Amino acid sequence: MVVGFNHNFRYKGGVYHVQTEDGGVKSPQVVTLLYCGGTILSSKKTSYADLCHKDNLTALVEGLMKEQHREMLRRLKDGEFDGVIHQKLSSPAEETAPSRTSAPPVPTVPEKIPVVPSAPPAPAPRPVAPVPVPAVAPEKDRQAVVAASLDDIILSYLIGEDD
Repeated sequence: MVVGFNHNFRYKGGVYHVQTEDGGVKSPQVVTLLYCGGTILSSKKTSYADLCHKDNLTALVEGLMKEQHREMLRRLKDGEFDGVIHQKLSSPAEETAPSRTSAPPVPTVPEKIPVVPSAPPAPAPRPVAPVPVPAVAPEKDRQAVVAASLDDIILSYLIGEDD
């Protein structure tokens, strides 16, 4: 038994997908769907409940599926779905566009954005050398180290007195 048919079809710059499936004896119907980008544009269902008692059911259903599938492709090719395609696949901006009787929109001119030259990269910071402190300093030297403020130490480093 044939489970289904799937075909992609190019039409007016778009790709459309036609899918036909058999529901089986428990749900005796053939369903054909026409898609574009996940949107169903058209569908057709045909019941074959009256054929379920036939001996050649498989061949009959396969023929029904082929014919219904071809019919959907033919209808697409003949332009029957052009209005539906435009309606369902048009962008929201097109749908909310003002009517031709209203005044045309005033075109907006983008503001000029000043071009600011990029600043050269900042120089890499000089590595900070640790301030040597003797392990056991005489009382006089210890007072000198304590008396110097952090600002004084940084300033002397920056001007190069502490090389």
